[in-house]
Amino acid sequence: MTGKLGRTARGGAQTSAGDLLDLVRSGRAVTRGALQQMTGLSRATVGQRLDRLFRAGWLREGAGGPVDSPLGGRPAITLEFDGSHAVVLAADLDTRHARTALLTLTGEILAERSGPLVVEDGPETVLDGLGRWFAELLTETGHPPEAVCGIGLGVPGPVDSETGRVVQPPMMSGWDGYDIRGRLSRAFTEHAGAAPVPVLVDNDANLMAYGEQRTGYQDCRAFVLVKVSTGIGAGVVVDGAVYRGVDGGAGDLGHIRVGTEALCRCGSYGCLAAVASGGAVARRLTEAGVPAASGSDVRDLLAGGHPEAAALAREAGRRVGDVLATVVTLLNPGVLMIAGDLAGTPFLTGVRELLYQRALPRSTAHLDVLTAKLGERAGLIGAGALVVEHLYAPERVEERLSALGV
Repeated sequence: MTGKLGRTARGGAQTSAGDLLDLVRSGRAVTRGALQQMTGLSRATVGQRLDRLFRAGWLREGAGGPVDSPLGGRPAITLEFDGSHAVVLAADLDTRHARTALLTLTGEILAERSGPLVVEDGPETVLDGLGRWFAELLTETGHPPEAVCGIGLGVPGPVDSETGRVVQPPMMSGWDGYDIRGRLSRAFTEHAGAAPVPVLVDNDANLMAYGEQRTGYQDCRAFVLVKVSTGIGAGVVVDGAVYRGVDGGAGDLGHIRVGTEALCRCGSYGCLAAVASGGAVARRLTEAGVPAASGSDVRDLLAGGHPEAAALAREAGRRVGDVLATVVTLLNPGVLMIAGDLAGTPFLTGVRELLYQRALPRSTAHLDVLTAKLGERAGLIGAGALVVEHLYAPERVEERLSALGV
């Protein structure tokens, strides 16, 4: 039997402690007996490998489960991932604003901080600011710096996941190719007095999609989230994993050409973001005598029921819906989620109008089109989950257990 155990077939003695932890965390095997059945390992070998996870503080015993044997007997003791042995720091960086959070390993937000932070001020200033906020979150909650096992960061640009560097980001002047991982790790060390920890960086829409899919739509095999704020981007989750393309450029909807003459921030003409993003709607409102500097200003106007803002948001939704008809036809997702500053009834109405008009009925027959459930926390939860999945992947578990000496 082959499968997610990766390195071994049933009965293969190479199944590692990391593989056993993965089975427990996923819920596929949560008793010693079930682990023996799934892996083919002996009771003694399972016990030895579980002992390493107990000594690391990563597993704990839970309540008794159902009796394994039809002859009755004592209930089997269940095994649980112990999410209290460490914490994760996460940040979601927008063009003019940032949010940070301290999370448990199971995704619960323990503390948050948000405020103005302008990406155009450059990576040195911005990442130093995030490091300072991280230290303040630890002080606020009473967690020691050594409790942090990793940091996740979402940024408004395409990211090469191998290097953690942004690649030609239209809205992040001065960030192209910058060592974000290294600088954020140093900023955390400088402000919190901590040892360096792993830093993972991804596109903000990717992390929002990952957070939403894992939290509420784990059974959805193809999930698409579209973030419409200052720019427009999409995150795609297929079979539980973020789809990034060959170098992090997947989902860059904002720079699809839609046949207009509007100048985009990327320097090209006719991009979708130039006519349908929060920034584009803000410009049109300003031209009409309604001051709006950004997508967040448009969001506030929509919340107040401003009629012109609602009309322009609906028009923007129609333009995006026209493009999404192609996306839906190509990917055949089960969920299409709208997030960001423009996510609301007027924009969603516009999306649905054009999407259902242009896409084939076959492509939308089993499609749910809705707005984000987690709101502004989606990116933080996704960033935290990305770190946890990275650190507790079976092959990395072995490295970390060896480093701990267990």
